Amino acid sequence: MATGPTHAMSGLAAWAAVTALADTHALGQLSPKTWVVGATLASGAALLPDIDHPKSTVASTFGAISRGASAGISGFSGFLYRLTRTKRDSDREGTHRGFTHTVVFAVLAGLITTAIVQTSESAAVAILMFFFAGLAVRGIMHTWSSSSDAILITVASLLLTVACWAWAGDQPTNPAAFGVAVMIGCIAHFIGDAITEQGCPMLWPVPLGGKTWYPVAPPKPMRMRTGGKVEMALIGPGLTIAAVVLSSVVLYRIGAAPWLAQLDLPPEIMAWINL
Repeated sequence: MATGPTHAMSGLAAWAAVTALADTHALGQLSPKTWVVGATLASGAALLPDIDHPKSTVASTFGAISRGASAGISGFSGFLYRLTRTKRDSDREGTHRGFTHTVVFAVLAGLITTAIVQTSESAAVAILMFFFAGLAVRGIMHTWSSSSDAILITVASLLLTVACWAWAGDQPTNPAAFGVAVMIGCIAHFIGDAITEQGCPMLWPVPLGGKTWYPVAPPKPMRMRTGGKVEMALIGPGLTIAAVVLSSVVLYRIGAAPWLAQLDLPPEIMAWINL
């Protein structure tokens, strides 16, 4: 599940699922603006862990700037791997699927996001929206690679940010929800990587089987090849459908999708939607 479109949809689907199941919890009663910004952050954050690979989709999102950041993070990830690996860990460099593929990283990313928004709410939310929208767009348009494509992605991210602000206006936002959205997106990425052949060391530094970088994964028969037929024909489309359906349900519940009530849906489905 390592292709860009699938990762982006996994982040959105995970965010929609969590907020749909939250019911009376604060995450189930967000303002439309908070939910949409959170959806953007989760979709973009679902690609963020791959920033540790200089040749990844996310590393080329903003041209030289993101490639430089990727190189620095890749170096740090490799250093941390060599510093904390045990004799049972593999001899790989640890630059990819290293630190940025751990729950520790997801929590740090979420806490930093919340802190940034709390420090300078309006400006910070706009900047974060622009950044993560860029990652989400880059993930969906993963075949784009030239410098002109980076410009198009930047423009698209800016337009999405402006459109959100124009639609939502001065609705209240929830800084903590934005941090949770980033964590959800990252964890969706980890789960996707975990069901591929390599697995994902998401539980670092917890020692499992004598390894601090233990590649969490299901039994081999249940794993799939990155970018293979299972992902492209089943996982990707399935996540897209789930993301659209769950997002529509949540937006209806918070008053941002009244059109859903006009559909001739069975009473049982409407009863669940109105929970």
